[in-house]
Amino acid sequence: MTSKELSKGKSFQNRTTGWKYSVWARYLLFLFLVILFYFSLASKLLPERYDIQEGTRSEVDIAAPMQIPNTKATLKAQEEAAERVQPIYQIVQLRNENLMTTLLDRIDRLNQDDQISSQDKIDIYRDEIPQRQKDFVSNFINNNRKAGTYSETLLEEIRNVVQEQSYRIPEETYIKISRLTSDDIQEMKSVGRDIVSRLMTDQISDATTARAKVAEMVSVSSLSKRTQREVVQELARLVVTSNRFYDEEGTKEAKVQARENTQTVYIKQGDTLVAKGEMITPEMYALLDENDLLKNEVNYWPQLGLLMLSCLLSAAILMYIQQFSGTHFKYNNAQLLMLVLIFIITIVLMHVTAFIQTADRSYVGFLAPVAVGAMLIALLLDTSLAFVCSIIIGMLSSIILNTHQGQIFDFELGFFAVLVSFVAIFATYRASQRSTILKGAIMVCLFGSIAVFTLSLIDTGDWNRTTTLYGVGFAFAGGVLTAILVIGLMPFFETSFGILSALKLVELSNPNHPLLRKLLTETPGTYHHSVMVGNLSEAAAEAIGANGLLCRVGSYYHDIGKTKRPIYFIENQNNMENPHDSIDPKLSKSIIVAHARDGVEMQKDYKLPKPIRDIAEQHHGTTFLHYFYHKALRQAEEAGVEPDFTEEDFRYPGPKAQSKESAIVGIADSVEAAVRSLRKPTVEQVESMIEKIIKGRLDDHQFNDCDLTMRELDIVAKTLKETVMGIFHSRIEYPEEIKKPKPTSPEAG
Repeated sequence: MTSKELSKGKSFQNRTTGWKYSVWARYLLFLFLVILFYFSLASKLLPERYDIQEGTRSEVDIAAPMQIPNTKATLKAQEEAAERVQPIYQIVQLRNENLMTTLLDRIDRLNQDDQISSQDKIDIYRDEIPQRQKDFVSNFINNNRKAGTYSETLLEEIRNVVQEQSYRIPEETYIKISRLTSDDIQEMKSVGRDIVSRLMTDQISDATTARAKVAEMVSVSSLSKRTQREVVQELARLVVTSNRFYDEEGTKEAKVQARENTQTVYIKQGDTLVAKGEMITPEMYALLDENDLLKNEVNYWPQLGLLMLSCLLSAAILMYIQQFSGTHFKYNNAQLLMLVLIFIITIVLMHVTAFIQTADRSYVGFLAPVAVGAMLIALLLDTSLAFVCSIIIGMLSSIILNTHQGQIFDFELGFFAVLVSFVAIFATYRASQRSTILKGAIMVCLFGSIAVFTLSLIDTGDWNRTTTLYGVGFAFAGGVLTAILVIGLMPFFETSFGILSALKLVELSNPNHPLLRKLLTETPGTYHHSVMVGNLSEAAAEAIGANGLLCRVGSYYHDIGKTKRPIYFIENQNNMENPHDSIDPKLSKSIIVAHARDGVEMQKDYKLPKPIRDIAEQHHGTTFLHYFYHKALRQAEEAGVEPDFTEEDFRYPGPKAQSKESAIVGIADSVEAAVRSLRKPTVEQVESMIEKIIKGRLDDHQFNDCDLTMRELDIVAKTLKETVMGIFHSRIEYPEEIKKPKPTSPEAG
């Protein structure tokens, strides 16, 4: 088996069996994520249960896992509230003055009838006047019963009270009534009606009290005759009744309302329900049973529900990544492990905040730096994934930081978490400096504080000025804490997982880096070449959606190994002979191919990240050194000996490009060197040369280990052509310029 086949087989094995690309390891990580979600939410959604019996002593202290309603204390408070309710009385306007008018009208008509004797009139009055008073009350009750104005119990109360407080007119009054003239009665009408009306404007619980005022009011009236005053006085006493009646149903309803309005008495979360060694009374046992704190029956439904919720959250992340991964899973298992660690850190921060949070101080939840997870994912992995994870983090925070009883999610905290996470992602999108994290934190502080203030304006029930100020302050402090944690955690993830964030790449592109300074001072030609390759590769990579910044920075370091033997590389041979002309081609080949290995070793010494080292090691792949191979063949022919070497001996050791970025840098490296070698390049030459280089590498199977497609190679070729013409514009002759005649005079030039 050839070394080429071995290299290809080894690369395939590493991709399929290495733990970073193992499918089983991937699903184990997502299973761990399910377990993480389950146990992080269990304390909030699954209360601890105890195996105890009534009449025994508790072996442990049992604390309230949440705010638990105290039924016994609540019932007692309700009864006390009901007892404090005062009897309800209704003021009922019977319109008694109308009865006074009716009686006097009847008296007037009867007295004018001369066919009836005085004695008969007296007998009629004795029977009819009290009856008319009773009928008046009965009619009022019947009419209101039909109309439904008052309750039945209140109407019966009116009937009973009026009967109990009824007034009996003296016998001599009937005699006086029979002697009244029509003129007397007309005078009495207005006075009697006015007296009754004035008396009934007051609240009368006992008619006897009101009747005692009648004599005084009659004495100061306009009536001049004694008979008139005496009759009006007695009739008014008959007509006047109570108008303030006890409302039994209203009182009962008020007591019910008082019970309902009594706030539930709660046992606060963390309060001791049962102390260690305390006897379990029937009441205590019932309390524990009502709140599902006993293991007296098997109920796995809550656990199943929580498990399903955890699976759904984890599956959402998995399906999103698979949806946008194309033919290959977008992230390796090392990156997924980092994602799991970010979730662990974020959840731990939530639980730490929840530990110092209470139901009375729910605003402490805004202190939780929930945006840490979203910001780290955006900086280290992918922005779109960060948005999805922000929603998951928002759901987790709305459960973990929830202090409200009777609801699973706290909308306010969930909304706050999603909002600040989105703001953090937008603020740090494509961050190129560490200071960008601080700017992002300022945005988190600002928008977080505004969000809390907005919520306080909308939900006026649970907020007041003090809680609003505390909430805004904690939200602002949470943003500051987010910046501190992200800045502190970024180097850990970058170093531990070999993650090259945009921030790290920008730092590595600084010309003051020791390796770049060494490259510039010792091999200025190679430095210039590396800068040109960086420009070309970045443009090509961004055109196909690859990491352009990684290509640029990788290009800066891809030829760092040439600093060990700078004069053996043509770009550093200024005004000197080429040393390769006087040495054996095999030695030349060894020197040339060594620069990739030497560069990797130098980068390891300076602890450069693996993706940068991979570009230096893979940018030549296993390409063939045609010049030195044919030179060795000529020397063998001239010496008349059989060659003791093969084409494989004049190839780079590889490995082939394992990523799009390594492949693009390799193409740009060859294109830049080829363009530099042309004395007067034309557009056709540049285009043909780029196509030749890409086709040669494609035919040589240099792209077999990376996922570059033919369409992407066409885009790379087109982009390189445009970029080369932009960089080397002054050197490239365009067709129009070639056909243009030369100037005939200096002025024409």
